[in-house]
Formats: sequence, structure tokens, C-alpha cells
Amino acid sequence: MTSPLSRRSFMGLTGAAGLTAALAACGGGTKIGSGASSPASAAPTFAGGEYSGPKVTLDYWNGFTGGDGPHMRTMLEAFNKEYAGRIEVRNVTRRWEDLYPAMPTAITAGKGPDVAVIHNDWIGTFATRQTLIPLDDVVGALQLSEADFIPAVWNAGIYEGKRYSVPLDVHSLADYWNTSHLEKIDLSEAPSDKAGYEEALGRLKQAGIENPFWMPSKWPAHLMFMTLLWQFGGELYSEDGAKALWGSDAGAKALGWMVEQIDKGLSPAKVAQDSQYAAFKNDKVSFTWDGIWQINDLKTNAKSLKWGMSPIPNIGGTAAAWASSHNFVMTSQAGKDPNKVQAAKFFIDHISRQSTEWAKAGMIPARNSARQDPAIADLPQIRLASDVNIFRFLPPLPGVGDVQSKALELAIAKAVLKQASPADALKEGVASADKLLAANKRKYEK
Repeated sequence: MTSPLSRRSFMGLTGAAGLTAALAACGGGTKIGSGASSPASAAPTFAGGEYSGPKVTLDYWNGFTGGDGPHMRTMLEAFNKEYAGRIEVRNVTRRWEDLYPAMPTAITAGKGPDVAVIHNDWIGTFATRQTLIPLDDVVGALQLSEADFIPAVWNAGIYEGKRYSVPLDVHSLADYWNTSHLEKIDLSEAPSDKAGYEEALGRLKQAGIENPFWMPSKWPAHLMFMTLLWQFGGELYSEDGAKALWGSDAGAKALGWMVEQIDKGLSPAKVAQDSQYAAFKNDKVSFTWDGIWQINDLKTNAKSLKWGMSPIPNIGGTAAAWASSHNFVMTSQAGKDPNKVQAAKFFIDHISRQSTEWAKAGMIPARNSARQDPAIADLPQIRLASDVNIFRFLPPLPGVGDVQSKALELAIAKAVLKQASPADALKEGVASADKLLAANKRKYEK
């Protein structure tokens, strides 16, 4: 039997879902590209296997500008080498904050991506704007279902009954700690509860660490706030997306705890963006909360630093941590060419099968089966996924990204910079957020 899957694709399969897909492909089925002469509107189905149409070039946009970027480029180089003469994937890496506003206009002009990676909370926005096309046949051919994913990640890809994404990973906020600093107070790792954490911070200051926990006013301050909000029992938005709820008592407690670290002298005031992470890399900070995307940067650029990583401590009473997910999507630009549609589906399938390989970029695989692979058991971020129920995600409300940046993030910065009390800053921010949410409903729900 000649399998329509390449050897590399087969070796990349992980878990029962991937094996089932391989067996289905071996049993015969329509190869990608078999319906290439049909117009894109006919929505040719995806049945796994090789791409057999004419050579196509796919533009692939993503925001992997950090330590994860080189790993993705290496995976793309391997793909292009293996499928040279059939599919060429051109990588375009832009900062996330630049990628999102640029995508719709570029796609309309035919100069945008055919395939992209976006965060789960942007799926609703782009699906509503008809920037994306559904991928139901891809997940159907792969026999993937909610059972193999964290439910919140899986369900975020569905908008108005159609699936628009294939989850690639989960990335979350984590607590990074300086091993040498903790040894000064006889600790081998960061405490996991409020009392222990605050005691450790006080002891570190007494041990000569002037500011053991720097509190940023900008990134990732809003990720810290959302984590604490959920821990204190709060929610971000109403289920119908009409109201911001983060101005609650839980929100005031969350933001109050952040400001308190400055009041106690544990953090300097007016920490500039990224300064807290730079200070951690330079052995000046004992604890810092940041995303797991920093793992490879620390391994590469802070080789002398002794550090560890653990889940965010439970400050509010409920274990929770902000998380997001990178998701593969196909755009309406590719949808104009049936060959690109089939090639894009094959590319998404190929890379998504390599969840364990992508985990080496510092990410947590989205697939449950991949996270159980012994090959990645020793990666530091896998420890964070011992209880996936702690991961909390932004709701996929159309336009929610603008509400976050133009209201929530500004409110947090105002409080941390001591320009207003936590309660007042949140109250003002919620008023702005509610106006933006109302405008979004008019804009996206026509």
C-alpha cells in the first residue's frame, strides 16, 4: 500500500486522532487537489493526504517575533524543502499589534495572507468581517473533536455554528523565579498561595533584594490583572457581550493587589514596559509574571541565570491564569483560488500534526494527546498544564481586542501609575468599555 501521507507527515502524527487520520488516508480517499478544477465557492472537501494540484505559493502571516519565531521558521523551512515544486509557503512575521489591523485591508486588496495564525479571541472579529473561511472539513477529516482539546480552546474556534480555526497551542502567564534569590531565604521554588508568596517577598526584601517583584503599568500588566480578576471570582464581560464586568469588587481587589506591591516597596514605581523582564534577566528581580513564550529567550540569552517556573500563585482564592491560543485560519483571499484552498488545508494539517515539535518553541500543545507525549514531559511549560482547568481565555466577542486596548489596559495603567485609585480607574475604564461594546454590536451584528 502506498500511503498518500509522506513519511515525515506520518512520523509527525501524535495520539489516537492522528493515527486514525493516517489509517483513513491509507484506506483510500480523495487526495487534496482532486477537485481543483471546481470553483472555490463549491467548497471542495478535505480528506487528508498529499496536495496533488499545480504549484502554489501561500503567504503565511503570524506574529511569532519572540523566542518562538526561529522555531516556526525552522519548521517552515523543512516544509518548503519537502514540498518544493508543489507548495511554497512565504513567511511574513509582524508584531501582533500590527498584524491584526493590517489583515482585513491587505486581504481585500489581495496582498494579505492565505493562511495565518491568530489568537483565539480574534476569531469572532475576523469571521464576522468575512475575512476567514470555514475549516469544518479539515477537522472532520482529522477526526478531531472537543474531547482532544481544552474545551475553551476548541469552542473559541466556532462562530455562528461554523469552525474557523484549528488550535495549535496554549500559552499562558507563568510565575518565573530566580533560584539564587530563593536560596537566600531557604526556598527551592515559588510559594503557590497568597500567604506564602507575600511572606517570601517580604523575606527577600529583608535579605537584600531591594525590589523583588517589579509591577509593570503596561504589558503584561493587563494579563496579570485578568488573572487576578478571575482568581477573586470576577468576570470580564457579560455573556451577551454588552457590558464590561471588570469594574466589580473582584476587579478592585485584583488591581488593588497589584498597586499594593508598589506601596509596600516591593516594586519600584513607574516601571517602563519590558523593564521588569529585563531586570529579571539581569538577576535583579526575584519573581516576574510573564508568558511562557519567554522560555527560549531565557535559555538562549540568559544562560548564566538560574531560574525556575511554576503556575501563577493563587492570590485571590481560585486557581486561575490568563491563557490564550494560537490558531491556524484560512482567509478569504485563499478562498478565491481552489488550488490555494486545498494547499492551505494541507499546510494547516501538516503543521498541526507536529504539536510536540512546536512545543519545543516553548508552547503547550493544544491537543490533550500531544501533551501526554513522553518526548515533551520534561519541558518546563508542561508542568503548567497539570491542571488545564486553571486556564482562562478572553471570550471571542467581535471587536473585544479594541475594548481591551482602549479601555481595560488604560485603566490598569492609570492605577499602577498612581493617577487614580484602582476603583476610580476601573469605573472610568468600564464606562469607556461599555461605549465600545455598544459600538461593536452596531458594527458587527448587522
